[in-house]
Amino acid sequence: MTKRIVKVYPRFERFSHWSRVALILTLMVTGFGLNGLHGMIPFGTAVTVLTIAALPLLALWVFSTFWLVTTGTWRQFTPTLQGMMHVVVYYAVGVFQGKKHPYQKQLWRKHNPLQAATYFVLKWLIFPSIWITGLLYLTYSFWASAMADSTFWIWLIGNLHVLVAYVIVVFVIIHLYLLTGGGHGVGAHIKPMITGFDEVDLIVKEEAYLQADKPWRLKG
Repeated sequence: MTKRIVKVYPRFERFSHWSRVALILTLMVTGFGLNGLHGMIPFGTAVTVLTIAALPLLALWVFSTFWLVTTGTWRQFTPTLQGMMHVVVYYAVGVFQGKKHPYQKQLWRKHNPLQAATYFVLKWLIFPSIWITGLLYLTYSFWASAMADSTFWIWLIGNLHVLVAYVIVVFVIIHLYLLTGGGHGVGAHIKPMITGFDEVDLIVKEEAYLQADKPWRLKG
């Protein structure tokens, strides 16, 4: 294999990533306010801002899912046990000992096994759960009259929504923490999501393919 600087994050993927960052942070701030963790925003304003931020995020999630499926990028998030334990041990112990990350990015597999499994659960379980409960909560007035015990159901839906939201908050915290690992600094992890270029291992066929058909994806 040869290490090359390759454009692995296309423009839409980077736009989608940073848009999600802004919208999720907005939802976190307003959601914390609605749960009484701070009083910086009036309750009514927090509800309005949360709704306004949630709807474009939902639209972005739907479009991103369509993009993942139609472009075949979904394969990047297919879970695998191969190399999983090496990555888990690295994050549990090795990262504190300054050891090198055991996984090297590849052209068609830029996420390590732990990342792929985490993103798979997020994209296909956690995010659908937050949207379904959120939409049910938002449209309560439309379906409440048809339910025998609507008070219980809105209580259940509301609590499930908050629970899933805190799961996402935990993911964000862990994600930010892992950006500091690996001995490369935060900037080294953030830069690829700005420029699109990152160092990956290329086999001979992959390098030949890029040089012949997509030379713009190679840098240097």
